[in-house]
Amino acid sequence: MSFFSYNFLGEGMKKVIFLLLLLIPFKISAIETSARSAILMDTDTNRILYEKNIHEVRSVASISKIMTSVVAIESNKLDDKVIVGDEINDAYGSGIYIKIGEELTLRDLLYGLMLRSGNDAALAIAKYVGGDVDTFVKMMNEKAKELKMKNTTFNNPSGLDQEKGNYSTAYDMAILTSYAMKLDEYKEITSTKKYTLKTNKNTYSWTNKNKLLSIYKYTTGGKTGFTEIAKRTLVSTASKDNLNLVVVTLNDGNDWQDHQNLFEYGFNNYTNINILKKGKINIYNDNYYDEYELYIKNDYNYIISNSEEDNLLFKYSLEKKRKILDDDKIGVLNIYLGDKKIHEEDIFIKTIKSNKKKSLFTKFKEWISNLW
Repeated sequence: MSFFSYNFLGEGMKKVIFLLLLLIPFKISAIETSARSAILMDTDTNRILYEKNIHEVRSVASISKIMTSVVAIESNKLDDKVIVGDEINDAYGSGIYIKIGEELTLRDLLYGLMLRSGNDAALAIAKYVGGDVDTFVKMMNEKAKELKMKNTTFNNPSGLDQEKGNYSTAYDMAILTSYAMKLDEYKEITSTKKYTLKTNKNTYSWTNKNKLLSIYKYTTGGKTGFTEIAKRTLVSTASKDNLNLVVVTLNDGNDWQDHQNLFEYGFNNYTNINILKKGKINIYNDNYYDEYELYIKNDYNYIISNSEEDNLLFKYSLEKKRKILDDDKIGVLNIYLGDKKIHEEDIFIKTIKSNKKKSLFTKFKEWISNLW
């Protein structure tokens, strides 16, 4: 890791000191998939590690139910009792076969939605949370807009596309999943291999359709999907050595293997490193603030490949203040990976507690600096 440049912003002028660096090009072995669209993304920073047609809009089938889950979880009604109504008469395709008048919690319905891809569960969830299905779909699209899923349109809570389907991209679905994995309830549900339930009308035992939970030990969740229009769609997540990754494939006949290959590619080539530690920082060639302590308030982690560490560049910009108060913001630290900015951190200042008096020479030097 190396400094890129140091900017000192004074009153009416700028003093810039550049440190020359040799940027070493980096290359990681190539990998391919059989998917029409595919992405491998870090869920903590949303850094893309592999991409193939990631902004191509396609029918996404039942992976749409990730958004259905998010909207339902954020309604804060998971433990409410839901009485199934005649809305389920409109369900077809995969189901959990609930009956009108059956009583389940909203949480139970989410397990049926995510583990068995129940289209009847999707309609019951939408009716309870939204009041009606159309209102719930509007909530799904509002959430997509909030998450900046710019190429996504939901027309139903299930992903069925015989009439109006749901359309998105590999990139947008990865962004959605990265967000969903920050919700504790979603992480719990999507990682569950088997769920049993007894209601007033039936007893259920649901096994998760996501085979990766059984065949790939680092898997933490995901959602399967299939329609004749979308073909096979799959979202999965996996974690290892402080790396948290998501893979999305659209129209992929070899998705189970492709997901494992992409995860192995990510785990074998990238590391989650601590780039910044909160607390005191030292800035090369800063003499103006040598009587003070500069500090940052946050840690910062980023995933990089083994060959990228020498391409991390730091650029400090400090404001030259005459009146200084403890905990003032006096600058920013920008971090670059090559020529791409990946992070910005504010720099703060506080007085160093010391009984030592400033020397005459130090006072003279500060006086000269203030004349600039």
